[in-house]
Amino acid sequence: MEKIMKYYITFITLIISLSAFAQVPSPGDPQSTPIIVSNATIHIGNGEVIENGALAFRDGKIERVGTAAELESMNSNGYEVISVEGQHIYPGFILPNTTVGLKEIGAVRATVDDAEQGTLNPNVRAIISYNTDSEIIPTLRFNGILLAQATPQGGMVPGTSSVMQLDAWNWADAVVQPDDAMHINWPGRFRREFDFSTFTVKRVKNENYDEQRRMLEELFADATAYHQVNDPQELNLKLEALGGLFDGSKALHIHADEARQIIEAIRFAEDRNVQRIVLVGGTDALLVKDFLKARSIPVIVSNTHVLPNHPDDPVNLPYSLPARLQEAGLTVGLGYERGMNASARNLPFLAGTAVAHGAMDKEAALQLITQGNAQILGIGDRYGTLEEGKSATLFVSEGDALDMRTNKVTQAFVDGRQITLPALQQRLYEKYKAKYEGDLPLVQESEKRDVGNE
Repeated sequence: MEKIMKYYITFITLIISLSAFAQVPSPGDPQSTPIIVSNATIHIGNGEVIENGALAFRDGKIERVGTAAELESMNSNGYEVISVEGQHIYPGFILPNTTVGLKEIGAVRATVDDAEQGTLNPNVRAIISYNTDSEIIPTLRFNGILLAQATPQGGMVPGTSSVMQLDAWNWADAVVQPDDAMHINWPGRFRREFDFSTFTVKRVKNENYDEQRRMLEELFADATAYHQVNDPQELNLKLEALGGLFDGSKALHIHADEARQIIEAIRFAEDRNVQRIVLVGGTDALLVKDFLKARSIPVIVSNTHVLPNHPDDPVNLPYSLPARLQEAGLTVGLGYERGMNASARNLPFLAGTAVAHGAMDKEAALQLITQGNAQILGIGDRYGTLEEGKSATLFVSEGDALDMRTNKVTQAFVDGRQITLPALQQRLYEKYKAKYEGDLPLVQESEKRDVGNE
């Protein structure tokens, strides 16, 4: 019996130690001391840059932004002064249209909670399923992504998204903008299908288009009638969820790529008095740019690291699409393919690609994932730029944050709280570096001998 107990205690100790090893960093403590971060290049997020700048924030709000010389005139008594000479300060990047916090490991069903059964689920709220203990969240923070729009997927109306900050104990602490938008995956008249016999993608007619369109028409007709009744006798959660679309308290994010699909979806929403419309995806948005501009409809370009939609398009068209839409006078944001949440950490590098191929400067590309995304998601009054009165959600990088070679985040703050950056990946790196580092010279010597023998 005593031996069994020893094994049992050893087993429990092992489980606890492994659990502790796998935990994500604890959220930062609320800001208690005002802070000045100085001697850095400050990228405001609206196209402006301040060389040798300094930024002061108190109680999670930015107090002042300017040159280091200007802030020297402040009474800095009681401030914690952090010098980051030669580094860069950026507003926290914002990732729209993502399943981060909803989906952990695609092959493990118990860790996936990003979709409900059925085709029409407007009452589904992503905020309820958001998991702050996700191991994927810290990997986004490594690259400066500090806010994300948790978005459900699946079916034609997957539900309602919410904007979350990425340093919190639970979803209630994390929420920045609850139920910000209803999402519709607009059906196309054609769909793409991979042909394994020829290893090509074919365009196939969608035989269910008319039925899918009819379902959406009935849903919105029912919702319109439902909200004309002051005190409905029976509560209908699906129709209740659509109410914010008609009074402007909730945006409608239409996921569509092809030109005809985009026009059909937007006209459908306009005919039903939807007040705020956002196009997500927008692969063919350039073909209908005048249509979008006339209606002041912003575009979140889902991904630029893809091939063109049409065989006669230039191969670098997706890279330059954000720049061309900006030139057309549209409000543009940049996202990552919704199902690819683990890879979404590369969002700033998509903006960097837009610089290389899109004839736009770095500050304009930075706006895509800061001010542009903030305005589109309805949080531009609090986040997206480093301006007085806005949230102190920012990070410090050793180099250009849009370049994967120089993006090295050294410090980050969310609402003024300094967050812990090292997580599982860094702990594993340090663990095995300590184990094998001493053996490296021996390996190198053996390699040299092998080369000499050859």
